[in-house]
Amino acid sequence: MGWKGVPRTAASAVLAGAAVLVLAAVPPAGAGPRTAAAAVAVAVRQDVSPQPPAPRLPRDFRGRGKWIVRDLDITVPFTWEGKDGDSQMTAGGPQYPIWFTNLIYRGTLYTLTYKWPGLDEHPCSRIPGFGLEDLNRGLANARFVGPETLRGTRPQRRVNHWRAGVVFPELPPGNHPRLPLALGDIYVDEHDRGTFWQVLQFGVQNLYDPELDEWLVMDTFEHRPGTVTLPRRCEPPR
Repeated sequence: MGWKGVPRTAASAVLAGAAVLVLAAVPPAGAGPRTAAAAVAVAVRQDVSPQPPAPRLPRDFRGRGKWIVRDLDITVPFTWEGKDGDSQMTAGGPQYPIWFTNLIYRGTLYTLTYKWPGLDEHPCSRIPGFGLEDLNRGLANARFVGPETLRGTRPQRRVNHWRAGVVFPELPPGNHPRLPLALGDIYVDEHDRGTFWQVLQFGVQNLYDPELDEWLVMDTFEHRPGTVTLPRRCEPPR
């Protein structure tokens, strides 16, 4: 859920996570980050398929992978876990140049960045009134790009590619000034819309990154309960 750096609206937070929280930064097809090019290469399949159901983050899951910031040439370990509808992303750790966690916890969206190049402030930001169902309602409006194959995996993963965006202001079709605030590219297993393999995040929710884009790339994704822990710094005052 890379929602670091600015106050977030529920709409922009949807991109993460996939943003999950969710629902992750995606270059053009085949142009992966320098540090993990093979892991994020994408090939578009030519077969024409009917539109599948939209992505939906499950209540219980756990997975491991990489968080990739291409323009900073930084790749760190990444975990994404869900339990009973709460979920948590954690990238990096104390020994890495990047370390942050994003959570959906008991109906509130939290972001806490412990380490980021050039960052001196480390508050825990909160957006109340945002839970798993809010995220999934946002994902239900994603647009189907098409079936694709992720190269560099063993076996190669066949996925459905979806795109979600936040544009301001919301105006009808026509010649109106518009500002794209955020974009998410979401790659889910072709046989299971609840298995997330890659997510692109691009936009204001990635304000700490000079190019505003970040990737999450999963190596594993299991449908069994994970562990979700709210950091002490994010706990409400007693």
